Amino acid sequence: MAADDQAFHELCGYTLAHGDPAFIHQHVVDAFAAQEADEETKPIKITFALVGLYLHVERGQTGRWAQRVHMQLAKRKHDWPSFTLPADRGAITAADVLAVPPGPERDRAIDAWCASVWAAYRDSHGAVEALLRTHGLI
Repeated sequence: MAADDQAFHELCGYTLAHGDPAFIHQHVVDAFAAQEADEETKPIKITFALVGLYLHVERGQTGRWAQRVHMQLAKRKHDWPSFTLPADRGAITAADVLAVPPGPERDRAIDAWCASVWAAYRDSHGAVEALLRTHGLI
């Protein structure tokens, strides 16, 4: 298992046991999915990851809110957008976040990771916002 895959799984354990009603686990899932996506990744996975990152980084929403939006999008039948995968996906990785001590400091590192990955997808920001506006979700 690659180092980032293992770090992701350990972060999942940390966030699932976190007990925070904001559900920061969703932010970890979204950041990792967007950062590790490749040509084989289904468009829905990339779309949901970018939607979650947008809601968290740009709108200050919780992971629980991102889950609700994902469910609303999933109820609608349509073709999912195809996003261009940037060569650089952000300077912070799952392994970097895992290296931070558990607690508030690691939680802030998760936020920084999300911001780093979201910034890497700068060319997709308008399309993500347009998708959410089209469906009345922002």
